[in-house]
Amino acid sequence: MTDVHVPDGVRLQKVLAAAGLGSRRACENLIAAGRVQVDGQTVRELGVRVDPATAVVHVDGMRLQLDSTKLTLALNKPAGVVSTMEDPHGRPTLADYVGDGPRLFHVGRLDAETEGLILLTNDGELANHLMHPSYEVLKTYLATVEGRVPKGLVHRLKEGVELEDGPVRVHSFTVKETTPGASLVEVVLHEGRKHIVRRLLAEVGHPVTRLVRTRIGPITLGGLRPGQTREITGPELRKLMHAAAM
Repeated sequence: MTDVHVPDGVRLQKVLAAAGLGSRRACENLIAAGRVQVDGQTVRELGVRVDPATAVVHVDGMRLQLDSTKLTLALNKPAGVVSTMEDPHGRPTLADYVGDGPRLFHVGRLDAETEGLILLTNDGELANHLMHPSYEVLKTYLATVEGRVPKGLVHRLKEGVELEDGPVRVHSFTVKETTPGASLVEVVLHEGRKHIVRRLLAEVGHPVTRLVRTRIGPITLGGLRPGQTREITGPELRKLMHAAAM
């Protein structure tokens, strides 16, 4: 019997089924196939019991969230809302869109006039991993900028642009639409520094007139309208935890 076994714990296949991995029988097949790891160790025995409160369980390399008290939400933040849970000046905050429930913390920030995807969670480990620069979780923005963007700009942005607090490089940069006086561009980068997209594009001569974050790692805005939230669960949550190297 493997040393991750906890005699008075819960059968591993029951834990997997409760986490949404399928029927008890399907979860037994996952274990027998060697696709389940507990605390970093592959488990193949069907009799193994674990403590869901302390065990770190991965299936196919994807971490499971076994704590039912943990909640992670995606919010489409409207323009004019500040990225805090309370504001002494009485401005609209993220808390206005969350409602009753556990106390949540925002993962990173969007400046007041930037719209789009922001995550809220009470999972401290997940929040720390998502915000830590060493894990390089990609963030995607759609920006409307002044002027017609030249083709050569993508090379400059990928090579790096020096800002007052150090250089920044984009992961990718795509021109989506152009008019004589403006362009719609998609910017993907790892950075989380304050106003980084606005400062970067202003530095290369294309000030931002509207900015929307559309994606964080594998999480997208999808059909969320401004002010709407949705809970991140199941495979989507597992992908997010994987992107955050958990």
